[in-house]
Amino acid sequence: MFSMFTSPQKLNAKGIMGMNKRNGAYIGRYNDRSKYPLVDDKLKTKIIAQEHGATVPKLIGVIGQQAEVKRIHAMVENWPGFVIKPARGSGGKGILVIISHKDGVYIKPSGQAINKEDVERHISNALAGLFSLGGKNDVAVVENLIKFDDVSFDGYSYEGVPDIRVIVFKGYPVMAMMRCSTAASDGKANLHQGAVGVGLDIATGRAVRAVQFDRPITHHPDTDKPLNGLVVPNWEKLLTLASSAWEMTGLGYMGTDMVLDKEEGPMVLELNARPGLAIQIANGAGLLPRLQHIESLGTPAEYPKAAERVAYAAKQFAAKPQF
Repeated sequence: MFSMFTSPQKLNAKGIMGMNKRNGAYIGRYNDRSKYPLVDDKLKTKIIAQEHGATVPKLIGVIGQQAEVKRIHAMVENWPGFVIKPARGSGGKGILVIISHKDGVYIKPSGQAINKEDVERHISNALAGLFSLGGKNDVAVVENLIKFDDVSFDGYSYEGVPDIRVIVFKGYPVMAMMRCSTAASDGKANLHQGAVGVGLDIATGRAVRAVQFDRPITHHPDTDKPLNGLVVPNWEKLLTLASSAWEMTGLGYMGTDMVLDKEEGPMVLELNARPGLAIQIANGAGLLPRLQHIESLGTPAEYPKAAERVAYAAKQFAAKPQF
């Protein structure tokens, strides 16, 4: 087991992949840049996911111009909770989650109340590109609030919806983690802001290790819930959906971000052509051996279907808990 203060740079012997290797050997080699717009734009991602039969959060509407900003209040009038996202946002920036609203008062997951002007200002900032890749003008996507499976995940996330990142290589799921929000992350599943990363066994969806700010932990920092008991339900279905993102996009190396809605089941939230590498720290394992194993399989004339790829990955990459 890694020591509490082991850095990613010191884990090369364990097959940890660094940024340069990721960029050159995998993103640069397996991802056609012409396909990036499919995943860099959340609205385009939603459309292609739906075209391939994937379940996604319901689209309430899109605001594309400053003159439309005040429409938001009428747009969400009949939706108890909603999420506003910049279509080309990066790193979880610019996501505003509202769990309830009444008479122009909007409530965030933390319980903080904001007013109409705050919501309008947030959308204006999104349109101006404040949260977006390259700072270019953007559009604001308004989606239904996910009803996450609070029975399965009670105590594992604080004031926010946990999501699951799966690294998919050539259509095979090779590594996964759940990102659980905390008070430090302001209810967002963002590891850089202080969310907890829980490494998941590809074979079972069970927790194998957990970290916050890259340091191993055993309990959620806000709820004190033991993290070693976390098990993701509908795991095989979730992995199959994540793996099918390869057929959706044609990207060889990507991160698929999933959520579990208690009514709709696994949903595609976002796709990422340049997924970060912190998933290795959460799992206490390196990506390189798994990626190299998939490369060694070559490209057969009849490529395995998503369910077959999931079954193969489960057999090859099963992991034991490190708590």
